[in-house]
Amino acid sequence: MTQRMPRRSSGLQWAWFAAATAGGIPVGLLWWLLAPGGLNLITRDPALGEGTNPLVWLPRDLTLAGLLVFAGCLLAVFITDKSRRSRQEDLVLALAGSLAGAAVAWQTGMFAAQLWGAPADTSINASVAFSLRSLPVLLLWPAATAIGTFAFSLLTLLRQGPEGTAGPVGRDAASGA
Repeated sequence: MTQRMPRRSSGLQWAWFAAATAGGIPVGLLWWLLAPGGLNLITRDPALGEGTNPLVWLPRDLTLAGLLVFAGCLLAVFITDKSRRSRQEDLVLALAGSLAGAAVAWQTGMFAAQLWGAPADTSINASVAFSLRSLPVLLLWPAATAIGTFAFSLLTLLRQGPEGTAGPVGRDAASGA
C-alpha cells in the first residue's frame, strides 16, 4: 500500500513569480513618468527634460533604482506575511519573478518613452534616448526582496524568543524579570 503525501498547490507558488513579473509594468511606467529625460514629473525642470543633457543620465537611473528597491521591500512584506506559513519555494519564485519584473520594468519604461516621448537623436550618444545606462540597477529588486525577507524573518524570530514563545526579547529568563 502506498501512502500519498499531500502536495501543496503549485499554482499559489507560481503566483509569486507572476505577481512580481507583472509588477514590472507599473514600475516601468512610473519610471518614465517620474524620471528626468522622461515625463520628468519629479523636478519639472525643462533643463532636465531632454536626454541631451548628460546631467539627466544619473538621476534617470537612480529613479529606476529607487522604484525597484521600493518594489523589493513591498514584495518582502507580502512574502513574510504572518497569516500564512512562509516557504522557501515562495521566496525562490518571488526572487526569480522580481528579476524578471525588473527587466519588464526597464523595457516598459523604454517602450513608454518610444510611444509617448519626443523622438531623440542618438547619433551623439545612445543615452540621449530614454534608457538605462547601468544594467546592475536591475539587481536591486531581487536584492531588496532577499534582504527585506531576511530582516522580517529575523525580527519575527527574535520577537518569538528562544523557545518560540511570544515572550519579550532581552529579558533574563533566570531572574523572571
